[in-house]
Amino acid sequence: MKKYPLLLRPVSKEIIWGGDRLRREYNKTAPFEKIAESWELTVREKEMCVIADGEYAGIALGDYIDAARRSVLGLCGARYDRFPLLIKFIDAADRLSIQVHPDNEYGLANEGELGKTEMWYIMAAEPGAQLVYGLREGCTVPEFAAAVAEGRTEEELNFIDVHPGEVYFIPSGQVHAIGAGILIAEIQQNSNITYRVYDYNRPGADGKPRELHTAKAIDVIKLRTPEEIDGIRFALPCRFRPSDTCEILASCEYFTVVKYKTAPGSTALYDSTDRSFASLLVLDAGEDAELEWGDEVYPLHKGESWFIPAGTGEMQIAGAAECILSEVN
Repeated sequence: MKKYPLLLRPVSKEIIWGGDRLRREYNKTAPFEKIAESWELTVREKEMCVIADGEYAGIALGDYIDAARRSVLGLCGARYDRFPLLIKFIDAADRLSIQVHPDNEYGLANEGELGKTEMWYIMAAEPGAQLVYGLREGCTVPEFAAAVAEGRTEEELNFIDVHPGEVYFIPSGQVHAIGAGILIAEIQQNSNITYRVYDYNRPGADGKPRELHTAKAIDVIKLRTPEEIDGIRFALPCRFRPSDTCEILASCEYFTVVKYKTAPGSTALYDSTDRSFASLLVLDAGEDAELEWGDEVYPLHKGESWFIPAGTGEMQIAGAAECILSEVN
């Protein structure tokens, strides 16, 4: 199979808390009004990106990977039994439920699926927007369980004001929730296990309260200090080097994430080695933004998602652009 940068067609999700920013500002489309999530890199049976450009336009990304005999995944990507990453844009017009994800051991034993460690990059946040990041300082898991049982869940949560450009790393076991008025890019393990602890007693799309998973959620909560979380976030050596155009956001057990920010007339080099495929999310792009690969030039546009097969070689992000690039570890 030929290797070249593959523009992807995402999968849109309608959820009760979604908004319209992904449609208005990032050119996303869907057969419904409010797009809560746009799955920009997904290889799952019921959620599959489709290639949108070049020789393989119209082919499901999973079929392309299968036909290439996994060589496009790289040495790290091919060691997983299933495609390892799931990457999304999330538009929270309303609050998401208070939730937690299990680790791999618990997820496999109880759900038949790997657990979830994830990372949020804050793309936009309304003034005063908050998210939930762990429990109130000093709160123990038994105390939190008691508060949930007594209807006092929010009293024991750690609420944080958020601002564009911030990063929140969420290892498995971390209680969390996105608040209203926040737009994020999420990089995560390819798992869809979520244990809801609390959902503000609001009805779902069918008019009934959404299912909670309180007992399992309490089982998997892990309390960590900020230093312990940073130790997980930057657990592995990173092959990228920080520069004026490259910022390292995470280098954990499952993924490495960097942000490229280039100005008009400048470039940033990315070398696609045999180590891993890459996901390139275009957060913003000027009229001159391009991805240059040999003699090929691909215009970049805000909201696009590109899959770069492992071993594609050197390429440059040129012009005014802000991108998130993720590899698997």
